[in-house]
Amino acid sequence: MESVNPATGEQLETYDSHTDEEVDEFLDRAAGTADSWQETSFAERQALLNEAADVLRENEDRYAQLMTEEMGKPIAQSHSEVQKCAWVCEYYAERAEEHLQDEVIGTKPNAHAFVSYDPLGVVLAVMPWNFPFWQVFRFAAPNLAAGNVGLLKHASNVPGCAKAIEEVFREAGFPEGAFTSLLVGSDTVDDVIGDDRVAAVTLTGSEGAGRSVGESAGKHLKPSVLELGGSDPFVVLEDAPLDQAAETGAWARVQNSGQSCIAAKRFIVVEEVYDEFVERFVEEVESLTVGDPTDEETEVGPQAREDLVEVLHEQVQETVDAGAEVQTGGEPMDREGAFYPPTVLTDVPKDSTGATEEIFGPVATVFQVPDEEAAIRLANDVKFGLASSVWTEDLERGERVARRLEAGMAFVNEMEKSDPRVPFGGVKNSGYGRELSRHGIREFVNAKTIWVQHGAGERDLVE
Repeated sequence: MESVNPATGEQLETYDSHTDEEVDEFLDRAAGTADSWQETSFAERQALLNEAADVLRENEDRYAQLMTEEMGKPIAQSHSEVQKCAWVCEYYAERAEEHLQDEVIGTKPNAHAFVSYDPLGVVLAVMPWNFPFWQVFRFAAPNLAAGNVGLLKHASNVPGCAKAIEEVFREAGFPEGAFTSLLVGSDTVDDVIGDDRVAAVTLTGSEGAGRSVGESAGKHLKPSVLELGGSDPFVVLEDAPLDQAAETGAWARVQNSGQSCIAAKRFIVVEEVYDEFVERFVEEVESLTVGDPTDEETEVGPQAREDLVEVLHEQVQETVDAGAEVQTGGEPMDREGAFYPPTVLTDVPKDSTGATEEIFGPVATVFQVPDEEAAIRLANDVKFGLASSVWTEDLERGERVARRLEAGMAFVNEMEKSDPRVPFGGVKNSGYGRELSRHGIREFVNAKTIWVQHGAGERDLVE
């Protein structure tokens, strides 16, 4: 596997892929560790997760630099990502026992019934390159806290990050086999899912990858969580705070250089404020600093690979050919590296590429609608349903609209984001299951009913 800097095209390092024999050894080790790890106390797991947070903070500069070099993330955002990973470790160190405490259920006299939440064992995570640390830690922290062990199949363009994450848990003192990075190709995933030593699988990635992993998990009767693509609506109503909406909207579209499943992508604006919003929005987008991702002032860096720029530009061209207007950007930048400028497309036809597909890069599509009802209809008129955002001065109205948006997450006067304290996930073709919060840590546990009868029980006549 080659690690290549997308800002310069420079090859950073080459990594040897793991052989089938090595993968088998890692699976054996993980399964053995799972047996002992599930017997550890919450206090032991808590201490190790706090140690992992300390390791992340102590090595923040090195890990941030690694992310920036391997996939082009602006360095300031790389630092924030490391800090967020430390936060999720500390969150589950503090909350895991509470989230998984026995749940007592009232049944009948002389009986004590409750639900216990027991670990499943080895969980495979198939993770993407766009948030190469955060995506992994939001899987790893809750699962390790729950008593599971983790296997990581990371994206092939960030092998250095995969190895570094394994290092974090090793240095924190987790037992060997509690977390293992598999340097393997996508063609190995199906075999690993089917292995009897693996209990469950989670994937963050494309819709196609999700269908493949979901099919394999279903075939082997293993639970899965899929966090897939999005075409998230950013709804601007006529009473929206326009300055705030335009500023936040620009950042919500270009965060991580536009390579985020929950980035705002479709800007749906009521006609009464459409022209004013577009003017302010374009100004905000054009003010963003594009450049060297190692520069602290850079806000938008390169795309993670050269081929991603080609795909992105094809989507823009198809949308323009269908009738959209380019307000800013719209052409690959004439400079070294995989750079595409922040772009705004207006008058986007509702059946065009920009309206129906996920655009994974710093390209915003803007739509004009007559009123709130039309905005909701258009927001929901896609196959995706990950996150959404609505902007209005009337918070009761905002909550009412948010409830009607077909998405796993809806924010009012706030950009779409992931936060350890609230569940993360989507509906429709954006996948199923939840990560983070109490909901996420309960995805890969056995919700076991335990009934303790005191004295003679009654004979039940039905099953």
